[in-house]
Amino acid sequence: MTVRHGIGFARNPCASLLRLYAEAGTVASVGTRRRPFVHLFGPGANAFVFANSGLFRWREAFDLLVPVNGETALIVSDGADHRRRRRLVQPAFHHRRVAGYVARIAANTDAALEAWAPGRTLDAYAELRAVIRRSTVEVLFGDRLAADSEVIGGRLQVALAAIDRNFVLQMMLRSFPNPYMRRVAASRAQVARRVDEEAERRLAEGGEHDDVLAMLLAARDEDGTGLTRQELQDQVISLISAGYDTTSAAMAWAVHALLAHPDAAERARREVAEVVGDRPVQAADLPALTYLDGVVNETLRLFPPAVLSARVPVEDFTYAGHRIPAGAMVFYSPFVTHRMPEVWPQAGRFRPERWDPSCELYRPATPSTFLPFGGGPHRCIGSTLATVEIKTMLACLLRRTRLRLVSTAATPTSVTAMRPRGGLPVRVL
Repeated sequence: MTVRHGIGFARNPCASLLRLYAEAGTVASVGTRRRPFVHLFGPGANAFVFANSGLFRWREAFDLLVPVNGETALIVSDGADHRRRRRLVQPAFHHRRVAGYVARIAANTDAALEAWAPGRTLDAYAELRAVIRRSTVEVLFGDRLAADSEVIGGRLQVALAAIDRNFVLQMMLRSFPNPYMRRVAASRAQVARRVDEEAERRLAEGGEHDDVLAMLLAARDEDGTGLTRQELQDQVISLISAGYDTTSAAMAWAVHALLAHPDAAERARREVAEVVGDRPVQAADLPALTYLDGVVNETLRLFPPAVLSARVPVEDFTYAGHRIPAGAMVFYSPFVTHRMPEVWPQAGRFRPERWDPSCELYRPATPSTFLPFGGGPHRCIGSTLATVEIKTMLACLLRRTRLRLVSTAATPTSVTAMRPRGGLPVRVL
């Protein structure tokens, strides 16, 4: 099973994981005895992992993300370091602050859509990814860094491409000095220098700024200690990369799903027309767009950006009668959970109405059955921003454009930010 799964996973991770669950059930061990890879599938497994966070290390499991995010980023932090850094960053993502970002997100989206002339064929994934990158940098870190968002994105893409490679190849590239990894490090270092420049400029200028960078610069622990220079760099860079890489992947699938299901698209379009009308989308509109909520949630159910997540146990443990050794790589999969028919009726179908309690397909979502942003103490800190951004941008698209898929076929690629392979070609009508 190990060799077959490895080959299948390299070719099509999503299909391979579903096949592994069908064949092995809720616990599947692959890899070698020296370094087993253990997959725990289903809501029970998810609940176990989230409830026993002290049993696992995070840093070792996410080591491959360090070239992008840095040594001190939240996503690779453990224990007290993670709790401290999360406490300092968390206020920037409170839902009231996120609501204040809507106007800028809508304005950036509308500005980009101005160039979407009828008859034009374009890659909606690439176009919307650029909008999300600019909006993310702008609302979190200010206009000056946003003005450099394309350059920042270009540099970060070198590092993002590195962690998007085959797992075995990544391990090989990280194991010895080589020109590729030096280029990755140099590209990230350029972004870090730009972050330093902006931070130093803010400190020299004084004054008040109402964004995440200002909050990070001002954040203090009880003893008056703030973030170190490296911590500041790593938090900013990881929030930029995670903020646009995963969100743009989910946005692409939302657009694809709507275009592949014209009835759903038309229902969403009517709702936006009734609520928003001809004016720009506003934060106050979002609560009334209930069907569009279903579109976003259904997209995240079928196409969660992180196909699977990992932990490394610090001691042996037993789950469902299986002994799992310390040091193993333990995986749980939002993708597999979201596709289980015993959890979600008609699990493989795009049915936004299932999120309406009056629908016969409705099932209450729990942290263990619906986990597009992970769960437990390490749940994605930007989950609210991501869902608000996707919903706002979809409302802008539905209000201003009509599109047609160039091809209805779309193959998922990447397990860290699952997106359509080859982008999302569409024709503007």
